[in-house]
Amino acid sequence: MDFAAARKVMVDSQVRVNDVTDRGLQAALLAVPRERFLPDDRAWSAYAEIEPEIAGGRRLMMARDLSKLLMALDAKAGETALAIAAPYAAAVLARLGLTVTAQEADDAVFGVTGAVLAEEGVRTVVAPLSAPAGAGYDIIISEAAVPGRPEAWLGALKVGGRMAVVERSGPVGKAVLYVRGEQGVSRRELFNSTPPVLSDLAPDPTFAL
Repeated sequence: MDFAAARKVMVDSQVRVNDVTDRGLQAALLAVPRERFLPDDRAWSAYAEIEPEIAGGRRLMMARDLSKLLMALDAKAGETALAIAAPYAAAVLARLGLTVTAQEADDAVFGVTGAVLAEEGVRTVVAPLSAPAGAGYDIIISEAAVPGRPEAWLGALKVGGRMAVVERSGPVGKAVLYVRGEQGVSRRELFNSTPPVLSDLAPDPTFAL
């Protein structure tokens, strides 16, 4: 399979046509080998309009949705980013010139993606996703959905920092951009999206007598 050609088709047919006009972001998507974020026997599915599994239930977000999240973040070279359950997004942000940490709860994900992340200069951390690794980030992003407003993640942003996530409590989620200000956090809804919800953040069940 000609992965470079497939990558160009992905950007032309899934990214540009969905109003992702940032040329730098387009170039980063063309440069990062998305197929290397999947096991060899699933590499062919990297450029399809699906959410293929990396390992342990973790999936790549569809390029259309991820590119729209990334454009909304308006990431700038020299900024710091935390990519939670988002190894591919981590590599794209690194290509844009950011200093990036990728966090996963399951080391099996880095068993698949670790080599390419190292080549892209991304630091990797294995830790519970409910507790962000570090603080003072300019950017936080996730390729998976969250069941509600992730307060701990918001707390890891610096003033002026942005977070792009999909909040999903039903069949369809909503991509959201948060911006941390001096006086609080603003929230703006972007588009509908349906990535799998992070089980790590699911609330504990409650029982009524």
